[in-house]
Amino acid sequence: MFSFKNVYVRFIQSHGMARHFRSLAIWDAFRREAQPHEMSDQLSQRLVAAAHTAPESLLASLGTQLSGLSAERANLIRREVGPNEVGHEKPMPWWLHLWHCYRNPFNLLLTLLAAVSYATNDLRAAVVIGAMVLLSTVMRFVQETRSNKAADELKAMVSNKATVMRRDLAEEAAAEAREFFEIQLHTKPAHQEEVPIRELVPGDIVVLSAGDMIPADLRVLSAKDLFVSQAAMTGESLPVEKFALPRQPSNNALELENLLFMGTNVVSGAGLAVVLETGGRTFFGALAQRVTATDRAPTAFQTGVNRVSWLLIRFMVVMSPLVLLLNGFTKGDWVEAALFALSIAVGLTPEMLPMIVTSTLAKGAVVLSRKRVIVKRLDAIQNFGAMNVLCTDKTGTLTQDKIFLERHTDIHGNKSEEVLSLAYLNSHYQTGLKNLLDVAVLEHAEVHRSLDIAANYKKVDEIPFDFQRRRMSVVVSERDDHHELICKGALEEVLAVCTRIREDGQDMPLTPERLADIKQRTAALNEQGLRVVAVAMKEEPPHRQAYSVADESNMTLMGYVAFLDPPKESTEPALTALKAHGIEVKILTGDNELVTAKICREVGLEQRGVVLGSQIEAMSDSELSEIAVKYNVFAKLSPAQKERIVRSLKAAGNVVGFMGDGINDAPALRAADIGISVDSAVDIAKEAADIILLEKSLMVLEEGVIEGRRTFANMLKYIKMTASSNFGNVFSVLIASAFLPFLPMLPLQLLVQNLLYDISQVAIPFDNVDAELLTQPQRWNPDDIGRFMVWFGPVSSLFDIATYLLMWFVFSANTPEHQTLFQSGWFVEGLLSQTLIVHMIRTRKIPFLQSRAAWPLLGMTLAVMAMGVFMVMGPFSHYFKLQALPPVFFVYLAGILMAYIALTQAMKSFYAKRYGWQ
Repeated sequence: MFSFKNVYVRFIQSHGMARHFRSLAIWDAFRREAQPHEMSDQLSQRLVAAAHTAPESLLASLGTQLSGLSAERANLIRREVGPNEVGHEKPMPWWLHLWHCYRNPFNLLLTLLAAVSYATNDLRAAVVIGAMVLLSTVMRFVQETRSNKAADELKAMVSNKATVMRRDLAEEAAAEAREFFEIQLHTKPAHQEEVPIRELVPGDIVVLSAGDMIPADLRVLSAKDLFVSQAAMTGESLPVEKFALPRQPSNNALELENLLFMGTNVVSGAGLAVVLETGGRTFFGALAQRVTATDRAPTAFQTGVNRVSWLLIRFMVVMSPLVLLLNGFTKGDWVEAALFALSIAVGLTPEMLPMIVTSTLAKGAVVLSRKRVIVKRLDAIQNFGAMNVLCTDKTGTLTQDKIFLERHTDIHGNKSEEVLSLAYLNSHYQTGLKNLLDVAVLEHAEVHRSLDIAANYKKVDEIPFDFQRRRMSVVVSERDDHHELICKGALEEVLAVCTRIREDGQDMPLTPERLADIKQRTAALNEQGLRVVAVAMKEEPPHRQAYSVADESNMTLMGYVAFLDPPKESTEPALTALKAHGIEVKILTGDNELVTAKICREVGLEQRGVVLGSQIEAMSDSELSEIAVKYNVFAKLSPAQKERIVRSLKAAGNVVGFMGDGINDAPALRAADIGISVDSAVDIAKEAADIILLEKSLMVLEEGVIEGRRTFANMLKYIKMTASSNFGNVFSVLIASAFLPFLPMLPLQLLVQNLLYDISQVAIPFDNVDAELLTQPQRWNPDDIGRFMVWFGPVSSLFDIATYLLMWFVFSANTPEHQTLFQSGWFVEGLLSQTLIVHMIRTRKIPFLQSRAAWPLLGMTLAVMAMGVFMVMGPFSHYFKLQALPPVFFVYLAGILMAYIALTQAMKSFYAKRYGWQ
């Protein structure tokens, strides 16, 4: 019944890749439906052929070279093949969008009623109902158009990029000259350039490193320990190593080791690849076409909205026939009774729900963007407001996103230029993902040295970093008589491959006594808040050109580089604000426990014990669930352990947010209820996130949480108002139908009243929210909506019945001849009480005095109330089959409305004490 498709599905589909399939169950279902043998024959044949073609021939067939394409050539190809976008729903023409806005069950029901009215010569009713359909359709069309535009603008603010080789026009001309005239021209070398993924074209040469998304279907040209996670394609849980040439022949493209597929990601290593297919012509694109034709699985929020909607529809299905039978048997006019029953059905359907929810979410997303928070999935706003546990890394969140190299020492803590030189060479020559530690080493060395020591060396090979080894190595050569393997990484992991230490220029055995001394010295550095990275090396004969992890053995520990990661000034007040808003912060870091504890003390985060990754590894899921809730600092974690902690917290009933920006954070980001990343994060982290912060700050996050809660609170207001008001109307109509000799309100009048009531709530997305509703996480609880409806619906019925009695006994509107007076009285009272309920239910406080609605909502409700009174008292009342009421009626009406406000307020206090307000 309800779908956010027009608002965010195309937003996500044009923006994301693997993120389409955050729900593994959905993705697995599609993957099962599209096994490799079901791939397009042409696509499969092209990919397999490309995998077995010699690289030189393949590049020639694609019109490219190892130095890449020029920007001009890439633009020409893009105009021919289109942008590199998958599952992108082209914007519908305005007329088709208008049709989609019209064709919902509610508008079809109204159209049927208008047709019946026209057929029975009730032209006024037909005109009013037609206006109702037109207004509902146009309002939804306008709101969704604005929402789509807002989503597109937000999407443009966050884009993943790929590193490609680019050459200028001179190089392009030289290539053509070499091809046709076989001459050599001197040209400028190609350079690397980052371009948005959507701008890639076949023939582009892509440079890959750890953390990159695979942006298209690629053929590997060169690879160094290139491991790719392609679980989304094949279901393999472990990363797969890729090579430049296939190791085993196969006709199954997914099994070929030199093909990479859009939607997968690089776990470790580096490589160079050429783009074969882009956009919808990729294997991922073939699967995504199935997804674009199928709605995503509903989220918890959507499911809850659907439950409320179907609850009201069930009421409609039961009550409308009951009203038809009661009025048909008691009044004898079955045609009129049928029209009235249809009107009741329309009144009970939440026809404005899609528009209200859509516009509220879109408005919330736009406001969040002004606070430097970009919402990738609109319905994630609900989880943002409901979040009660925030898991975050330490670096760049609690601390400054700038690390300084504080010390470079030998194993005894003495300053060592040799250790700095080795660390510099390691950071300079690695081609993988350079982290903040590498940047700090390079910047420190550049400031303190006039000559680049790397100029004396040439690179031989490298052994990329991975999160199991927690170290990386480069092999360099200064002279032709030997190679130097330089290793840099976490202390324990580097010590594990060392058998010697460098002491006073001599290599000495790593004895247990020396090992204990090393751990004592590094622990002292950790306690000062310094992150310690060990540096080791060994010399190798100059005969080899390829090295592997197995060569990281029998090394000599040279010393340490220690980094200072100072806390942000804003961290302590941000943590205080998050705690005040009911959010518990837990630190999940791969860093040392001593450094983590020091930073936590500096920022005022109360520690309830520190749990290490090695301890978590030995725990069962039930044990971890208990520990995850009890403790708030977890150190030396692997990516899988971060994910386990997040899942354990979710299993304990928490709404968990995870904030991270590294490749090691991607599993936890996907596992969390709401993944939060930053614009400077690696591609896979941004892809996995629901929320993107344009500034890596907990203070920005806290502002976003508050806005998320405000957005959710306003949506909940409408749902509560609609549910309780419609439920009350059911009772009122049933009682009136059973005892009155005429209809309590004509179908036309009931529809006009319902239309005016809907208009009064259009401004709800812009309403104020009471401060106390923003201090605690807000959960979506559809069962609470049902209880609220049962408690507050009958309250309005009491005063509807009071109005019946007033019109019957005081104004003698008790015969069919005086039914117009009766109907006019209930029309005004019903409209005013329904409009007042907006202000009563929008707050737990006393409305107008302790909590005042925003001016747009206040103005809209006043205008609707004035319009309702004017329709009865003005010169056009006879068009709606109404008549002017005696002035004294409004004196009685004021008393009824004041009593209604007082009873509702008393009911609110009782209900809130027993069940809570929200």
